[in-house]
Amino acid sequence: MNRNRLLNAELNHAIASMGHGDLMIVCDAGFPVPSSAWRIDLAITPDVPDLETVLTPIAEAFIAEKVSYADTLPVHNAPLLKKIERLFAGADFEPVTHEAILGEMAAKAKVIVRTGAFDPWGNILLYSGVDVPAWFSKEGVVAPDYYARKLENR
Repeated sequence: MNRNRLLNAELNHAIASMGHGDLMIVCDAGFPVPSSAWRIDLAITPDVPDLETVLTPIAEAFIAEKVSYADTLPVHNAPLLKKIERLFAGADFEPVTHEAILGEMAAKAKVIVRTGAFDPWGNILLYSGVDVPAWFSKEGVVAPDYYARKLENR
């Protein structure tokens, strides 16, 4: 049996399939998932599972280099933003327009994970990163400046 807390086989497969820079969207129950997307639908009833329940084990298993969210989130759902900042503390954060998330970003996502969340602007974009210390630990290898803080924080 898997040691990590994430038991959903398809979600584990999706995380293992992510390459550097690939996009995973973890969305609320109302997100318009494109018919062509790799959709992992976890929604059961309103707020089951909620975003925090789904994002917590993802954060433990997934290296997020960047996290994006609707630019309206800080004003209209600040508690959710605080949870995301806590769960993905090592990532860079970048707001984008809600319209971009629903359109172009949804079309670019490698996988979209639908939760039962009834959270306004509850669509979180996770960009896959690399394990910086593991990639840049060999003798003679020099990490680029943009990875320097990640090496210092280990």
